[in-house]
Amino acid sequence: MTNFTFYSPTKFDFGTDAESHAGSLIKEFGGSKVLLHFGGKSAEKSGLLGRVRDSLKASGLEFVELGGVHPNPLDDLVYEGIDLCKKNAVDFILAVGGGSVIDSAKAIAMGVCYDGDFWDFYSGKAAAKKALPVGTVLTIAAAGSEGSGDSVITKKEGMVKRGAGSECIRPRFSIMNPALTQTLPAYQTACGATDIMAHVCERYFTNTKDVETTDRLCEAVLMAMIHETPKVIANPNDYQARANIMWAGMVAHNNIVGVGRDQDWNSHGIEHELSGLYDCAHGAGLAVIMPAWMEFVYKHDVMRFAQWASRVWGCKMDFANPEATACQGIKRFREFLHSIGMPINFAELGAKEEDIPTLVKKFGLGDGRTGGFVNLSSDDIAEIYKIAAKASL
Repeated sequence: MTNFTFYSPTKFDFGTDAESHAGSLIKEFGGSKVLLHFGGKSAEKSGLLGRVRDSLKASGLEFVELGGVHPNPLDDLVYEGIDLCKKNAVDFILAVGGGSVIDSAKAIAMGVCYDGDFWDFYSGKAAAKKALPVGTVLTIAAAGSEGSGDSVITKKEGMVKRGAGSECIRPRFSIMNPALTQTLPAYQTACGATDIMAHVCERYFTNTKDVETTDRLCEAVLMAMIHETPKVIANPNDYQARANIMWAGMVAHNNIVGVGRDQDWNSHGIEHELSGLYDCAHGAGLAVIMPAWMEFVYKHDVMRFAQWASRVWGCKMDFANPEATACQGIKRFREFLHSIGMPINFAELGAKEEDIPTLVKKFGLGDGRTGGFVNLSSDDIAEIYKIAAKASL
């Protein structure tokens, strides 16, 4: 295990009707003038936004509103939010929604406190040192943005999707009411579950030795997702299964399962080009890319993949041929994703094999390599896309 510093100060208010505490929590963390940031019409129709507004009013908080966040949130709304916050002297941002809304709120929070273009943080030109405080009311278990210091935004010009990270954008608090996820369509639920599992896998496949504790934590979260996800696909109103999935989503990405170990994240980067180009759901793209990445890299450390197959997927360990066990685990992963309604190849996702050169170019690696479990070249990334394009059960 490598040296690490782990700091996760987010306060979590978990349970039924927790959204009624939004106003008091904002006041607890020093907010007085709030940007209420949200997505589409569902939060309004469900009455959630009304309950949140009532909570803010009851706490004597002023607020302005900015809706319209789309999946794969765009930079133009971030610019609008930055301007709105500056004009209204906003000192706290409350994101009501899923990972896209929270990511957009984090980008606005950084941009308000920065003299330059907020995209500098996403293009690698600058690192955020200061941001407005952010709180969240989570409506979908997926991205883990409610507990992380990460954000992903798409730039409309060129449809480039990039991430930024800083401790200053880790939410001050996150309200997590599993009941709010019960109205989600099965497809969105499955996309969220896939994203959660991918966050764990990006940490699990590591070159760091002697990480038994975090190995076991990763395996436990994956096994919980395998156990609970089919339940909510069959019965969307299973509150307890929803609760387990919602907490798994936070644990998967606040880095408690990833400390002390090198991490990968190439699958996420490769997928970002798919959702950037085709505007597909991030989880659906990961369902296509992650097993393909595994097929391409597993020989780098066959025993780690065999361990994952045995411990997580219940494959019988073949000590005479651990490669067979490793491959069986990848097969079961893809089969599981398919069983919950996820696509497994380009055709099912709506992507085109002829666009692979464009996807590779957008990735922007050129003649360089991207580090991780296996250092990948542009040619390697093209091969992973090709595997994903033709994948089958």
